[in-house]
Parts: sequence; C-alpha cells; structure tokens
Amino acid sequence: MKEILVEALTNIPFDLDTESLMKQVRVVRGTDDARELYDLLSMAKVHGRPKAVYAECFIEAKGDDTVQVEGITFTSLTLRRSLETVERVFPFVVTCGDEIDQTIPVKGDFLKEFWRDTVKESLLMSAHKYLCDYLHRKFRLSKTSIMSPGSGDVTVWPIEQQKELFALLGDVHGQIGVRLTDSCLMIPNKTVSGVRFPTEKDFRTCQVCHRENCPSRSAPFDQEVWASMQS
Repeated sequence: MKEILVEALTNIPFDLDTESLMKQVRVVRGTDDARELYDLLSMAKVHGRPKAVYAECFIEAKGDDTVQVEGITFTSLTLRRSLETVERVFPFVVTCGDEIDQTIPVKGDFLKEFWRDTVKESLLMSAHKYLCDYLHRKFRLSKTSIMSPGSGDVTVWPIEQQKELFALLGDVHGQIGVRLTDSCLMIPNKTVSGVRFPTEKDFRTCQVCHRENCPSRSAPFDQEVWASMQS
C-alpha cells in the first residue's frame, strides 16, 4: 500500500450546554443530583478532548461487491453500489476522546456513568460535525454521505471490516487514542468510524437496516433503496 496523507484533528472546539444536558438526563435544578452533575460537567469542560483522524483516498478498482482503496479491499455490495460513480473517499474515525474516562471515574455508580456517557455523546457529536464541516471546506465538497462498518444489517458492511478501515488510517491509537478490540469494537465507546463520500443522493445506512428499535436510527427503512442495493 502506498503512503497516503493522514491528518489528525486534536484541537476540536466543543460546547457543553448545561441546561440542555440537564433536560436530557432529567436532572432538576437545585437538587443534589444537579450539584453533582454540575461538578461532572465542570470537569468535562476542562478535560474534554474530542478528536478525529481522516485521510483523502482514491478508489483504485471496483469488483462485483468490492472496492479497492489505496491497496485496501473492502467487501460490501451496498458500499460498492453507493460508490458507483465515486473516485475519492474520506475514511475517518471520530471520538469523544479517552480523557473523560480517565479523569471522571464513575465505577459502580450507574447514574453517573449514564451522565458521563451523555457528555461523551455530546463531545462526539461536536467532533463529528467539526470534521464534516472541515472536509467540506478543505476539499470543496458539496453533498456527502457516510457508511460505517457494522452499521445496519450485518450483511450491509460487516463490522470486521473495521480492521481494513483502521489499516488505511495507520496508527489510530497513537494519533487520537482510539483502539480496536478483537471483536472490532472501538474504545472509547463514544467513537464512530466510516467512509465519507460525495453523492447526489441523500443516502443513509439506516435506509437499508431492518432493525426497527435501533436507538441510533436516523432514517426509516426504505424498501426501494434496499432493493436497489441488492441487484
């Protein structure tokens, strides 16, 4: 695999809206829980370090259900169909950062663990939006979509292909502190990975996912889109 330019973004700005987060976790102002949540948020504002890493990559070959990107082969019929007219992609990993887990220990306190995860989710969303805006500005992109290994039905893009995605980006742990487990889960837990690509269609992986009760669903299942990806 030839060397590609990988960029890590480690100084991402973020805003933790206290009032909004209080409503989200259903904490009432003036209570003991509120005071403890304020303390947690204060620490998060000091120690939070959301991060992202990405690369600009070019597609070298396309098979029936494969896409070769800079010497790495991805196997997914849905990905192949989505990249039918695409020549350039942007693999990425975005994370809340591991600093929150390190500086706000909550072992055994399930309520505080829930609060901490909510804060981490907010940091992740800030980092994801920042990366999207950054890519659009830097590379003059118009409309884009993303696909992520393990998102949607198991056959859409197997989670095991996280290994290939991480291989494209090099030392992800060294760059932004994210490591991949043997089961291809990412740590810290509030981390997302995928491939962003230019598109003329408003495609989301959720449109080809049959899981009805997924809490992360951002679009309803679309039978027409599903059928188009299978042929």
